[in-house]
Amino acid sequence: MTFDAMGDMAMTGSSAAGSGSGTARLPAAEGMMPGLHLLAGGWTVMVHGFAWGAYTEQSGPRGRREAFVESMAMIEGSRDLGGATLALRGMLSLEPLMGAKGYPSLFATGETADGVRPLVDRQHPHDLFMELSARLDAPLGGGVTGFVYGGPVAEPALGPSAFMHRRSAQFLPLAPITHHWFDSTHITYGVVTAGFYDNRWQVEGSAFRGREPDQRRWDIERPRLDSWSLRATWTPSPYWALQISHGRLTSPEALEPAIDEARTIATVQYARGGLSALAGFSIKSKLPGPSLTAWIGEANWNIGRNHALFGRIENVANDELFGDTPGPLAGRTFRITRGELGYAHRLRLAGPLAAAIGASGFVLVKPAALNPIYGRTPTGWTMFVKLSLTGSAGSEMTAMKPMTMP
Repeated sequence: MTFDAMGDMAMTGSSAAGSGSGTARLPAAEGMMPGLHLLAGGWTVMVHGFAWGAYTEQSGPRGRREAFVESMAMIEGSRDLGGATLALRGMLSLEPLMGAKGYPSLFATGETADGVRPLVDRQHPHDLFMELSARLDAPLGGGVTGFVYGGPVAEPALGPSAFMHRRSAQFLPLAPITHHWFDSTHITYGVVTAGFYDNRWQVEGSAFRGREPDQRRWDIERPRLDSWSLRATWTPSPYWALQISHGRLTSPEALEPAIDEARTIATVQYARGGLSALAGFSIKSKLPGPSLTAWIGEANWNIGRNHALFGRIENVANDELFGDTPGPLAGRTFRITRGELGYAHRLRLAGPLAAAIGASGFVLVKPAALNPIYGRTPTGWTMFVKLSLTGSAGSEMTAMKPMTMP
């Protein structure tokens, strides 16, 4: 299939070229999400997953050394309903086994541990239930398709595709420190989205629960529809995807229940050959409170069948580093820059399994006022082994195979 043909495909579900997490769109040249693509009776089924073992060492008084495992398993089924298309999706993670505090990541903030402590210099684990959703697409004529999407665990129309579903971030072992500016809503308890699209644009709006997941990672929290967002995406060619979105979140932080948030996000994504890249800007305004901005750029270059170079640079204004600590630094905003570079060696294993073995290193730039807390120049490195189901250690797509239903 040519990339031009991919650009004209209906964007239905993650198994379609150009579809990312939730209802987000990616450049069609990224192809279909890696995984087993099967035909089961009247259903087209996609199965995807990975287990990612990592060890990180991070310097300075707040630095830590720790081993951890990231994981995700996903299954999606879609079928034709006489013109309309129904897609059902489930996504799970065993990251709650990490414990409430997740893994070390200097200057990362967001969510809580044990319900009373903000997570600072830690990246929270994902919930067991990352997504339980359904989507219905129906042609409206003139090349335009309408859709509705949602579920008890889903992703609203806000920001780009989540970082673990972007090819530009496929081997970056640590979550972005700008995660809570760009894509923290990718696990939301209660989402209803409706929109329209053709092969070049998509407009959509969501009602959803604004509160972030709590520290009890094994359950499904009560869905609500107390927040809203709007997103417009333009895909002028199979190689580009540009989105701008805005949302109003009701009480997103458990430790700041009286503060709402307005979030505006703009990103540009590019994919061609073995190269995938993203650049973005976000402004997060606390209501009441300050407006905090963030920038991100990331890229992955798959070289041949076995090599990959990757990197990310972020800049963020954060006022949560000392939110629960009395003293002169409490509540102050600090602008932080993190740059990370790495290499991965990609391998095909038996059957549908693939692996990537690699490492990355990062350096942080921060105000001198933080030297006594973090050291003069905090650095860190991470080594990892990523096991994936069919092709996520590379950019290959598997052909669809027939599967007999019992």
